[in-house]
Amino acid sequence: MVTNDYVTIASGKMEDEFIKRHHKHDVKEHQCSSSLVKHIKAPVPLVWSLVRRFDQPQKYKPFVSRCIVQGDLQIGSVREVNVKSGLPATTSTERLELLDDEEHIFSMKIVGGDHRLKNYSSTVTVHPEVIDGRPGTLVIESFVVDVPDGNTKDETCYFVEALIKCNLKSLADVSERLAVQDRTEPIDRM
Repeated sequence: MVTNDYVTIASGKMEDEFIKRHHKHDVKEHQCSSSLVKHIKAPVPLVWSLVRRFDQPQKYKPFVSRCIVQGDLQIGSVREVNVKSGLPATTSTERLELLDDEEHIFSMKIVGGDHRLKNYSSTVTVHPEVIDGRPGTLVIESFVVDVPDGNTKDETCYFVEALIKCNLKSLADVSERLAVQDRTEPIDRM
């Protein structure tokens, strides 16, 4: 199923392999989980430079107004995120679970805040691909979260997927704008 550059789990072989390898979540009975894919017309190093910034998610996440990291930026670091009005939350406390600059894997877990996303964790992976003969990036974001009382699994997944789609679209917009400024050269076809 493909819509607007977003591909769900029933996508191509390449996406499926990355999802199987890097996006395994232990989903309990009262939880929902999903994976979303975005193709970005910008090279991996540029996209990764935005994704890996645990200390500055507001660089591309439109619902984040401010972020403060406690201590050094390393696995286990905690950030306090202020959320812009319009969402049913004002703050989120999040812990960095994994930051792998070689494999381009970023994982975080929500550990507190005033919202209904309990036991939320996500993984983002960034992979090189060629789009229109130029260096591009395949971004996959997956999550698992508790289904809040009064909501269904479908409602919960729909809400979280909508937020992630918005973040991925913004990541693509910011990355592609920066890539155009940098004028990435086409890849020679052999």
